[in-house]
Amino acid sequence: MSAGSERKIVLVTRRTRLEELIARHHTLAQAKFYIEHLGADLTDYLRENAAYSKSLQITVQALHEAGRYQIVDRGFLPNFIFTPTDIVVALGQDGLVANVMKYLDGQPLIGVNPEPTRWDGVLLPFRPEDIAALLPEVGKDGRPVKSITLAEARLSDGQTLRAANDLFIGPRTHTSALYEIEIGGRREFQSSSGLIVSTGLGSTAWMKSIVTGSMGITQSIRGTRLPISYEPQPWDTKKLTFAVREPFPSRSSTAEIVFGHVTAKAPMKLRSRMPENGIIFSDGIESDFLRFTAGMEATITTAGAHGHLVC
Repeated sequence: MSAGSERKIVLVTRRTRLEELIARHHTLAQAKFYIEHLGADLTDYLRENAAYSKSLQITVQALHEAGRYQIVDRGFLPNFIFTPTDIVVALGQDGLVANVMKYLDGQPLIGVNPEPTRWDGVLLPFRPEDIAALLPEVGKDGRPVKSITLAEARLSDGQTLRAANDLFIGPRTHTSALYEIEIGGRREFQSSSGLIVSTGLGSTAWMKSIVTGSMGITQSIRGTRLPISYEPQPWDTKKLTFAVREPFPSRSSTAEIVFGHVTAKAPMKLRSRMPENGIIFSDGIESDFLRFTAGMEATITTAGAHGHLVC
C-alpha cells in the first residue's frame, strides 16, 4: 500500500459450521459422530470449511503484502475498539457484514464472499482475489461507498445499541412482552411477542416476513386473494419501520399502534413493564444485548452514524 494510504486493516472472520461443531464436541471425530448419528452427512461441512480456509489464506496474504493488519473473530466485536482510520474487511456471509457495520463509525467496510457458489452475497461484492488491488484504492478513499442507515436504541441509563438490519425489543424467552409505547403523540400499554424495528437494509428480511405473514392471514380471514404488495425501503432511507409481533388486546393492553415509521424527528419511546427477561438485541445476535426491564426507557431512532459499504 502506497504512502499516504498506510492505514491499518482489520479483518473480521467467523467460525465455520464445522469449527462450531468441533468447539462444542471437542474433536472432529466426536463432531462427525454427532452429525452422522442424526442421519446427516459431514461432507458439506468439510467442503464449506475448506473453502473458507482457502479464502482466508488468500485474504491474509493480500493483507500481509498491504501493510499493517489485525484479525478479529466476530465474537470479540462487542469489546473491540476500531480507530477512525481503520479499513475493515469482513470475510463471511451477509449477516457478518451487517454485524460488523453496527460497530463502526464511518470506517469503510469491504464485504468479501468466501464461497460465491454457496452464498448469494448481497453485501459481499468482492472475492478474496480482489483484495490486493482493492486496498490501495480504499486507502486513498478512491472507491465509491453505499451509505446505509443504522437504527439505534438508547436506554435511559445511557447504554446504546445499533443495528444494521433490525432491532428486537421484547422477552428473552417465549413469554409476553409488557411495555408502554409512545410515538407521534400516541401512547398505549401493550402486551405482545415484542417489536421489530428495521432499517432500509433490514426491510428485505425479518420485516418482510412479518408483513407478508400478516397480510396472508388477513386475506385468509377475509376470503380474498388479492396480490400481496410489499416494497422494501432503500438502504439509505432516513426512516425505520416498526411492527409489533402478535399484539394482544385485553383489559390492561391495547393494540392500535402496531405498524409505522420512526425518524430522527419522530423517535419511538418504549417503557418496560417486564420485571425480568426484557432485552434488546440487534441483527440476530442475541448474545450482545441490552437489559430492558421494568422502569427502563428506550428511545428508538436512526443512528447518527451511517454504514459505509465499499462497492
